[in-house]
Amino acid sequence: MLAAGAVLWRRANDGLRVALVHRPRYDDWAYPKGKIDDGEDLPATAVREVAEETGHRCRLGALLGDVRYPVPEGDKLVRYWAAESLGGDFDPNSETDRLEWVDIDRAADQLSYRHDLEVLRRFVDIGPPTATVVLVRHAKAGSRSRWDGDDALRPLSGAGRRQAEALAPFLPLLGPDRLFTAVPLRCRQTLVPVAERLGGAPIDDEPLFGEDHYWDDPAAARERLLALAALGGVTMIASQGGVIPDLVGTLAKSAGIDPDDVPAKKASTWVLTFVDGVVHAADHYPPSNV
Repeated sequence: MLAAGAVLWRRANDGLRVALVHRPRYDDWAYPKGKIDDGEDLPATAVREVAEETGHRCRLGALLGDVRYPVPEGDKLVRYWAAESLGGDFDPNSETDRLEWVDIDRAADQLSYRHDLEVLRRFVDIGPPTATVVLVRHAKAGSRSRWDGDDALRPLSGAGRRQAEALAPFLPLLGPDRLFTAVPLRCRQTLVPVAERLGGAPIDDEPLFGEDHYWDDPAAARERLLALAALGGVTMIASQGGVIPDLVGTLAKSAGIDPDDVPAKKASTWVLTFVDGVVHAADHYPPSNV
């Protein structure tokens, strides 16, 4: 049995707060979570369950890991994310009759299950982000050998368009505040369905994140990425396979990433969680099978 949930957090005047919900059926305190629906993936489950159980919209951040435990129906796996609250109002219901925003020490005392303490520990180890950068490798393009024009204008193939459409439900769950793309058309086309889901968000060009410009001055490209991270919030960038491994491998060493082992298949995604300019978590999402 698969389920997903989140450590929902927000900043208060006197510090960080996380949301715990009380379930009257079990008389316990836990994070908002629930079972996956048919046709849903786990990130979407986490966001939906947060909304249903707390009334809050959220955006997903760092992966906090999986919790496994037995239930009458068999073994259960719950995948947790850190999730920033984007606002909302709680209405008590039959599943969750109370919601409390508590500090970390209170959460550790109030949680009903030991395995939830491990999730809280991971959340504390990473820390709430000061910024998130999402690196998306463009989807599949048409054959280079069959394209006679400027390679920067080589578009997505039919399979690539399907990959881009498959990314469209997932990437908005990360709550991007701004979208950037390397110059090649295939990079921009990968983000177009996302921009449409975000109500027509603009996609700005940044040549430094493309293969034709990155290797002229990799340090300048890294500085540009750090400058975007310094804006706060979530920056999403469509880039290329000759760029992403070097960016992630260089910037995410602090998060334990092996610079010689950074996968970057087409239509895959890296989510880099920054705390004060340093990457504290780097999560890889492989392409979906479409």
